[in-house]
Amino acid sequence: MMHWVGAVFVLAAMTSAAFAETRLLDWADLNGWEEDDHATARAVFRETCGDLKDGDWPALCAIANKGSDAQSFFETFFRPVLISDGNDALFTGYFEPELKGARTKSGRFRYPLYQRPSDAPNGAPWLTRQEIETSQVLEGRGLEIAWLADPVDKFFLQIQGSGRIKLENGETIRVGYGGKNGHPYRSIGKELVRRGIFDAHQVSAATIRRWVKQNPNAGPSLLWHNPSYVFFREVSRVPSDKGPLGAMNRSVTAGRTLAVDPDFVPLGAPVWLEKDGKLPMRRLMVAQDTGSAIKGAQRGDIFYGSGAEAGRIAGRIRDGGRIVVLLPIEEALARVEGQ
Repeated sequence: MMHWVGAVFVLAAMTSAAFAETRLLDWADLNGWEEDDHATARAVFRETCGDLKDGDWPALCAIANKGSDAQSFFETFFRPVLISDGNDALFTGYFEPELKGARTKSGRFRYPLYQRPSDAPNGAPWLTRQEIETSQVLEGRGLEIAWLADPVDKFFLQIQGSGRIKLENGETIRVGYGGKNGHPYRSIGKELVRRGIFDAHQVSAATIRRWVKQNPNAGPSLLWHNPSYVFFREVSRVPSDKGPLGAMNRSVTAGRTLAVDPDFVPLGAPVWLEKDGKLPMRRLMVAQDTGSAIKGAQRGDIFYGSGAEAGRIAGRIRDGGRIVVLLPIEEALARVEGQ
């Protein structure tokens, strides 16, 4: 996942969010608000609120660290704000993969996870995924962190942005987002639909994985349809009981962290989620992460945790609903009055 700081939102909001519709809501408008575990949400908010330096955020963080009633804290100092850009809400899920790998290349482990090369330009487009993987441009430079056995595992690890690699000696290393090649993300799921191979409702991470494995010739070209290529860095300093690092360079929390578009939602802000579908969710979360595919005022990616079970759940999520952002009172009023 990309690393941003909260202050970035101020400039970004003056562009994309300037064209969004902003509406104040009442607490009674939030479906399920009274039933949520506000204390858990406040604890997650505390994890990153110390990094918010603008406006009333530092004062609210100081108050959050005191022992007052959690629901009263949010209701006293925030206002719920619905931000819409005209597009339907879409919620997906992400997770931290746990994969087998090795520190050195072997017949089994042949697919490298690279650190970002120093000659890759910041922000500007560099080589595409296909060009990187079919050339030797990164070989022999000591950039390999670990090697995986499956190219599809590597592809999805790059989409997730972080993961755990279990080595054959029992050691586990953790990798996190370390940069990208400057090309936009393109969905290979949508490409399978465009080619007429699957209908939209049939596409999932498991479907893509099976198709690539069953089509050894066409599989690599499908993955190359996404020119975006993510580099990694080792982040094994993060305790094993904590989630991976998100965009605020702090551990994210399963079921309480939401990846958002920071052009519309300030990182670190509490966010009320009303997700529909087979696994409905009504929960106060915190906007602590971003993603290259997460674009729009009502676009969110829910962190479901680490491991295979979290991956199975996350891969099935594609639901509607709505996001309501909790903003400090003065900021909320100013946002509505200024539109």
